Amino acid sequence: MVIFWRRIDIESLERLVLTAGTAGVQAASSVIGVADGGFRLDYVWRLTPDWRTASLRIDGWGADDERRVLALERDADGWRVNGQRRPDLDGAEEPDLSVTPFCNTLPIRRLLGSDEASLTLDVAYVNGADLTVSRSRQRYERQGPDRIRYLDLGLFSGFEAELHIDSGMFVVSYGHLFERVDLS
Repeated sequence: MVIFWRRIDIESLERLVLTAGTAGVQAASSVIGVADGGFRLDYVWRLTPDWRTASLRIDGWGADDERRVLALERDADGWRVNGQRRPDLDGAEEPDLSVTPFCNTLPIRRLLGSDEASLTLDVAYVNGADLTVSRSRQRYERQGPDRIRYLDLGLFSGFEAELHIDSGMFVVSYGHLFERVDLS
C-alpha cells in the first residue's frame, strides 16, 4: 500500500510504503519539504504484528546537507536512542514523529480496537527538525466512526486537532497540518 500526505501549513510531501507480513508491519517513507531552507527525512518504522513499534530509524538532511541519523529501539527495559538506554522514556508507549501523520495510526488503532471512548498515552516525541527525542503526553478521543480528536497534554499542551481517518485507520486529514493526496 502506498499513501501520500501533504502538509497544509508548509510545502512538504510524504510518500509512505506500507508492507505487512506474518512477522509484522514495515512503513518506509520519504518526507521532503522546503521550509527552513529545505529538508528530507527518510524513515523505516518496524512494527510487531499487533502494530506496536519495535524500531524507528530516521535519516535526515537539512539545509546544510549534513546527514543526521536517529535509531529508536524498544527493548525489554524501555527505549534506546542511538544505542543508549533512555530511562526518561520509560513508559512511553509509541514514538510520535513530528513530520508525519502516520504515527497517529498506532494509538488510533489501539483506541478503535477497544471499547473505550478515549486513550491517553505517553509518547517518545521525535522532533523532525533536529531528531531530538523527548517524552510527551497525548490523548485521543473518539468523536465518530471516522473522526478522532487529538489533544496534546505534554510538550505542546493546549494543541488540539480533529483527525479524519479511513477504514484502515490512516489519517485522511489532520486539522490544519496534513491531508491525504488522492492518486486517482
